[in-house]
Parts: sequence; C-alpha cells; structure tokens
Amino acid sequence: MLETSARLLRLLSLLQAHRDWTGRDLAERLGVTTRTIRTDVERLRSLGYPVHAQPGVAGGYRLGAGAALPPLLLDDEEAVAVAVGLRTAAGGSVAGIEETSIRALMKLEQVLPSRLRHRVDAVQASMVTVSGTGPTVDADVLTAIAGAIRASERLRFDYIHHDGITSVRTTEPHRLVNWGRRWYLVAWDTDRQDWRTFRVDRLSPRTPSGPRFTPQEFPEQEVSDFVQRSVGTTVWRYRARVLIHAPADQVTARLPLTVPVEPVNGRSCIVEVGSDTPHQLALYLGLLDVDFEVLDAPELAAAFARLGDRYQRAAQWSGSANVR
Repeated sequence: MLETSARLLRLLSLLQAHRDWTGRDLAERLGVTTRTIRTDVERLRSLGYPVHAQPGVAGGYRLGAGAALPPLLLDDEEAVAVAVGLRTAAGGSVAGIEETSIRALMKLEQVLPSRLRHRVDAVQASMVTVSGTGPTVDADVLTAIAGAIRASERLRFDYIHHDGITSVRTTEPHRLVNWGRRWYLVAWDTDRQDWRTFRVDRLSPRTPSGPRFTPQEFPEQEVSDFVQRSVGTTVWRYRARVLIHAPADQVTARLPLTVPVEPVNGRSCIVEVGSDTPHQLALYLGLLDVDFEVLDAPELAAAFARLGDRYQRAAQWSGSANVR
C-alpha cells in the first residue's frame, strides 16, 4: 500500500490522465478502500485541486478547472513531449504564442532533471526547422474553434475563398487538422448538407457560438486523408477524367494521395486530375510515362495535340538544325 503523500500524487496523476473515474476504480488502482479515496479527495481539495464528485451508481470523480492552475504531474515521456512541443511552437505557425511558449519552456526546463534535459537537447539537436513564410493562425481563433468542437456547438464564421469572395458559413465543427504550416477545419456545412474543409487562416468566427448539436458520424476512417484529398482538389481550376492503361496500384504510386484512382480492370484505371490550365495538366500527365486516353475534356485533347506537334518538330529538327 502506498504511503499517504505518494498515494495523493498517484491519485492526482490518475485524475489528470482520465476524465472520469469511479471510486471503486480508483480504489483498485491504488490498493485502498473507497473510504480512503474519499478522504484523499478531500485532501486534494484542501490543496486547491477542484475535484468534483457525483454520487450514485453512475457517479464518480472528475478533476475540474479551478480559479488557479494547480501543479500538473507529468511522467518522463510526457515531460519530454511537452518540452519538445514548446520549442517547436516557439517557431511555429500559430501567431502570438511564440514568446509565451518560450516562457513556459524556461519554467519547465528549470525543474527537469538532468537526464530529461539531455533527452530534450538530443531531440532538439537532431531536428532541423525550415523557416517558411506561410500563413499564420491566430491562437484565439484556434481556441474558439476547439471550444466549439469540444462543446458540440455550431460555429458561424466569415470565410474568404481562394478567389477572394467572402461568405458566411454555418457549420458543425468536427476536427482541426494541422498540415505543414496550415491549419484546416473539417466540419459539416449545414447549408450545403455536406462535409467541407476550411482553411483556418481564412475564417473569422462569429460570437457567440450557435446551439448544441449531436455530432454526426464522420464517413471516413481518417480525417487527415479527407483533408489531403479535399485540399488537393478544391484549388483546381481545370479538371479532366483520364483512362490510364496501367494497373491502379502502379498509377497510385506515381500520383499524390489527393488524386482518386478508380480501377477498371487489372490493366487500366480512371483518374480525375486537375490543374490551372489544360497545358499544365498535359505536361503533368506526360510525366507518368504510360499510355492514356482523355475521356471528357476536349481542351486537354487539344493541348496534347499542340504538344505533339511541338515534339514532332523537335524530333525532325534534332541534329539537322544549324546553330546560329
């Protein structure tokens, strides 16, 4: 059985690691009676930890938010992860938290034992950060979105599209996704009755948030895959469907994840690809180095004809042209 001080630390760690605990579960974890758990909870309350208790069969204990931030208990792996995360955030894509991250990191490193400081330094020394000029996201905007997701509250916001047009969107927010230096919101668009992806740096939440909603089941297994596909296709100005005379797995390996590949048989597949212009798309498809047919895009076929004429002239002139 743990001594009282050690047991209190262990109890606090359990309450911080999991949202809800029954008294019986805590007692089994600590090897004590439920009466001892009640006594220890009162001790934690006297130290300033807001531990809420719900009586009854479905009741239990939960560590709530207090007026002051109580000390957090972190194990070795958690401490290293937090330290590395703070160092990364100091130069990240969320505006306004760089200085705050550095202050928090200084406080954490002051209390880290030497063995953990060495681990953090080793991880940081092996990392190389490529500075970028991509868009930054306001930390308050991220907080507002995350709060709406957690509370299952509708989120209304002004959104600037890639063509500069602004619209007001009403959504049921689902997840925030960080991809490179950009943040995306995946949400159910209530007006369009479909799942949509929004760049967070282009939206401005309207307050207060909307009414509560019952979260819908997301239709895919991974939200990140949905974001990669939707981001890769929404910016296309020109689209075309192409029959490629090569196995689907071979084509998939040569194309980015954002391009859907539809197998036809073991020797061919159909892809929907896009670009800013038919000419750019023709050049891109030529890099696949396989035979293909344009199914529904006469502009793309015309672009291939122009390229074919150019390459034919280059083949005829090769070795015979005089350099002036």
